[in-house]
Amino acid sequence: MKLTVSPNSPYVRKAMACAIQRGIEDRITPWAEAGKDPALLDHNPLSKIPTLVTDDGMSLYDSPVVCEYLDSIGDAPKLFPAAGPARWNALRQQALGDGIMDATQPRRREIALPLDEGRRAYIEIQQGKVTRAIDKLESEAETLGALTTIGEITIACALGYLDFRYPNEPWRPGHPKLEAWYAKVSAMPAMARTAPPAG
Repeated sequence: MKLTVSPNSPYVRKAMACAIQRGIEDRITPWAEAGKDPALLDHNPLSKIPTLVTDDGMSLYDSPVVCEYLDSIGDAPKLFPAAGPARWNALRQQALGDGIMDATQPRRREIALPLDEGRRAYIEIQQGKVTRAIDKLESEAETLGALTTIGEITIACALGYLDFRYPNEPWRPGHPKLEAWYAKVSAMPAMARTAPPAG
């Protein structure tokens, strides 16, 4: 399998963290990076990452799809529960973590542009989404496990991205339970080995 690479992308990190948790990272070959390899367009017309090319040549894209495919390989415990409340909770938590990343990643471009009234309003809306999501996660922190579901992996990647890109907007104050959970899972191989480069 080939997976697009980007050391800074929280979505690629999510896919690699899933592969590590599933014990199949050695079956993945790093591949094109969006915007740098035109071959990516042959596999993903959106030219977005992560894109996974399976061993039989099928192209998959968007992190929820890529991660669910990775979860179908190997014998390790599944990250996507099969059915019932556990599945819906894991998918909901995945959506919450993805939502934090979706609200955070594009804001970097907006900050670099002239901050007119419309742009300031957009940034405030995105910041509000993140603030509310972090508050929600604090209320659920005691139920979070050791990266045993796609939801927990996505949440950890989202918090890591906030640390990486927005250290001047710390999320830990007022969220001690979530802080303690994140400190624990950050030391696990799936997170430690996929951390973005410092600096």
